[in-house]
Amino acid sequence: MAFQLICSAFKDGEIIPIKHTCNGKNSSPALIWTGMPENAKSFALILDDPDAPTGTFVHWVLFDIPAYCTSLPEHIETSAKVPGLGTQGINDFRLIGYGGPCPPHGQPHRYFFKLYALDIVINLKAGASKSELEMAMKEHILAKAQIMGKFSR
Repeated sequence: MAFQLICSAFKDGEIIPIKHTCNGKNSSPALIWTGMPENAKSFALILDDPDAPTGTFVHWVLFDIPAYCTSLPEHIETSAKVPGLGTQGINDFRLIGYGGPCPPHGQPHRYFFKLYALDIVINLKAGASKSELEMAMKEHILAKAQIMGKFSR
């Protein structure tokens, strides 16, 4: 079975509901994954927008998600450590945790939720950046699953 990431709020390629954006409650959507490698030791999640005018904009960095997890609930708190769910990094809003889609007015942007199954526990400090996480994950990625949503204002 292939490693898959599913969002209950929208399907791949569809519009992200307003409640998950800066125009709404700015709450993270619920995510579910299946088909993960049996030897995964942890998971890491990156949400970014490659269509931002200044280059790829990072909206969420979450790592050391326990290997026994198969989902994330809606509206994860924006604290550095989320008991039972992992450690959060910094986004490009310069905040810890989830920062929902908030593009400039105009064309829709694409938001990629990328989940990585890893053969290690990362153990970076809370507030780590996407680039720090990517460097720590290098050569430890067993599988990757992603879902893309769109949003415009």
